[in-house]
Amino acid sequence: MPAVHPTAIVDPEARLADDVTIGPYCIVQGPVILGAGVQLIAQCHVTGPVTIGDRTRVYPFAAIGFEPQDYKFGPDSVTAGVTIGEDCLIREHASVHAASNDHTPTRIGDRVFMMTSSHAGHDCQVGNDVVMVSGALLGGHATVQDRATLGGGCLVHQHTRVGRLAMLGGGVAISNDLPPFCTAFINNRVGGVNLVGCRRNGIPADDINALKQAVSSMLRADLPRAELLDALADLAATSPAVAELREFIEQAKRPICGGATKKARGG
Repeated sequence: MPAVHPTAIVDPEARLADDVTIGPYCIVQGPVILGAGVQLIAQCHVTGPVTIGDRTRVYPFAAIGFEPQDYKFGPDSVTAGVTIGEDCLIREHASVHAASNDHTPTRIGDRVFMMTSSHAGHDCQVGNDVVMVSGALLGGHATVQDRATLGGGCLVHQHTRVGRLAMLGGGVAISNDLPPFCTAFINNRVGGVNLVGCRRNGIPADDINALKQAVSSMLRADLPRAELLDALADLAATSPAVAELREFIEQAKRPICGGATKKARGG
């Protein structure tokens, strides 16, 4: 049977795995599914529809599943809610808002670490193994791909994408897409290749060298996007990492972060 503290309030509509732990003063409201080994430590509020995967831990004062901060979302609107994966850590005062639509939930992947006061807005799609350091904020519809790291207090504008294994430094704000494997330590500017992250995650040395060339071409040549894609084509043909970076740029609907002294490539 789930271990539910006497002071917790759990809606009869909630579905709890047998070994779920719900601590003091937690509130579980509406259609909430808590997987095996989920722990709500204390004083957190989960309002459905929400699904939380196995072994995820939610810490005090975290808020999951509340309605989107969107004027278009009214009292009678229907939400697809929130889906959180397995083995996540949702620390104190972190928040994940429900989707503003009725078909695709706000998603947090597996093994995501949301540190204190971090926030994922409505309709965000966060991949696996992402780290959001304290105070990192995602605007609505933002996308963060696998193994990205968002530094403390960084800001990601709505509809903006952060690529796989990218890294935002503390306090950085971006409103342009940051490509995979890249760093940003200045607003909307690519600083270089995330060398430490690439090496730790097994990116081959040849791919890392190709990425250095690719990012160098982004930094030094203020090219329109079509020309930039052409410039990356040869490297992409021999490097899977550069091919991934090029595909990310090709699919972008927003401008791409430029070089340290360059403007963003808008099209």
